[in-house]
Amino acid sequence: MEFPWNFRVRGKRLVDLSKVGARGRLMPRPGDEPHWHRLRPRCSLGYRPSKKGGPGTWFARVFDEHSNKYVRKALGAFPHATGLEVFAAAKRDAEAWADEVEAGGLTQKHLVTVRDACEAYLKDRPNKIAAGVFRRHVYADSLSKVRLDKLRRQHLREWRKRLVDAPAIVSRNKNGLTRTKARSAATVNRDMVPLRAALNRVLPHGKPSTEAAWQEALKPEKGAGKRRTLYLDAAQRQSLVLASTEEIRPFVHAMCLLPIRVGALAALRVGDLEPRTLTVTIGQEKSTKPRQIAIPSSTMKFLEKQAKGRSPSQPIFCRNDGSSWNRNSWKKPIRAAAIAANLPTATTAYTLRHSVITDLVMDGQSLFLVAKLAGTGVQMIEDHYGHLVRPKAEDALEKLHF
Repeated sequence: MEFPWNFRVRGKRLVDLSKVGARGRLMPRPGDEPHWHRLRPRCSLGYRPSKKGGPGTWFARVFDEHSNKYVRKALGAFPHATGLEVFAAAKRDAEAWADEVEAGGLTQKHLVTVRDACEAYLKDRPNKIAAGVFRRHVYADSLSKVRLDKLRRQHLREWRKRLVDAPAIVSRNKNGLTRTKARSAATVNRDMVPLRAALNRVLPHGKPSTEAAWQEALKPEKGAGKRRTLYLDAAQRQSLVLASTEEIRPFVHAMCLLPIRVGALAALRVGDLEPRTLTVTIGQEKSTKPRQIAIPSSTMKFLEKQAKGRSPSQPIFCRNDGSSWNRNSWKKPIRAAAIAANLPTATTAYTLRHSVITDLVMDGQSLFLVAKLAGTGVQMIEDHYGHLVRPKAEDALEKLHF
């Protein structure tokens, strides 16, 4: 049964979220509360518009008989669906989760503490990065033992302060010695994302400006993500490849061909290549699911050359000992190659990704396409690379003059 625009339940207006136009007119609500669309008794689908103009986030809300209260789960933005498909996908996921809750699914998981919520989140959405954050900063912290029904804003404020004070590991040598640095605001923002996502699934947002408003303590610090400024043109990138050792040269070359995250590139397996369709499957990155991107035939031939003689489960890019590259092993060789090529000492693997993305934007590719290739959001590309589009926009407007 569909409900009209102005239908109200318990004083809350329900919206017909199935209509794309209606969703487009929605504005963010106080306290980031979603707009709700009733699917069936005690089960609603929610939509929270983005404050930055990007795709909004969908939620499911259902009454849990065991706890005698409504529970909520964040479903995501469904970036790969379009138009009416978005609502259909969100509705399907919401109803599936509601069926689980109503069948006692949450009761069986015994979601009592913050740790329980984190473990349930990982079970539902396996993610190595989130698992690492929980292991390092939640499970060993007193916050993990706090009951969900007793969780308050102050608990999370104190946890956030401990997170800020904890040094970030830069590297670890063979003897177990580590180098650390002060944790940046951007790093703190990233480390809060998994916990915020886990709690969003099971806890409603508290009333703003009260101790019940736990969500306020996990708001990201604005302006923390600094725009990368070091750019290497194609000639400089080629010189870096040529100056690299034979061991790492194919890996560095690949960084100059694909704008994906360096960790995702290192994790590519031979079986991820599909030469017939000229596509490659990128494994799970951050909070995203595995995805496919189309690549040119020249890039496919390059990747096939590196994969020759290896089984589907083996990494495409290997070190001499057969192991995969990782953050600690690729840093020094790239730094040495940059020095040998007389490039800025601040050159890193991430400089190459930034440079490739910059070239794609400067070439006139749409921000949506660049974001899809890079495995990130359109908003991030717009925030960090949107300034590169302005001259082209001005030129386009100039052509309209008569």
